[in-house]
Amino acid sequence: MKRQLLPILTLLSGLLMAAAPAVAHHSFAAEYDRAKPISFKGKVTKIEWMNPHIYFYVDVTDANGKVTNYACEGGAPNGLYRSGWRKDSLKAGDMVTVDGWRAKDGLPRPTPRSRRTSSR
Repeated sequence: MKRQLLPILTLLSGLLMAAAPAVAHHSFAAEYDRAKPISFKGKVTKIEWMNPHIYFYVDVTDANGKVTNYACEGGAPNGLYRSGWRKDSLKAGDMVTVDGWRAKDGLPRPTPRSRRTSSR
């Protein structure tokens, strides 16, 4: 009896472990507000290329000279890689224009649709 349960328990634990990343993933609507678009230009300060999403950080200076560092959440590394992006496609010092949506909590961490406008 115990020998018959071992393969079943192994299979069930494997399925539960495989489902865990899917449960942790968030939806767009849970964190971002489609009614609040945002657009800004600034200098990339840091890039984190890791799962489940890449992050890149952009310093934006307003009209008064105040600098705000935006944490921009990008796509999954594997998806970006398949689209032609590489770890060195975006570098610290690059100037970028970011179009996206504001976070619901008001923090400077939009989700972007980004494009590089110039380098260093």
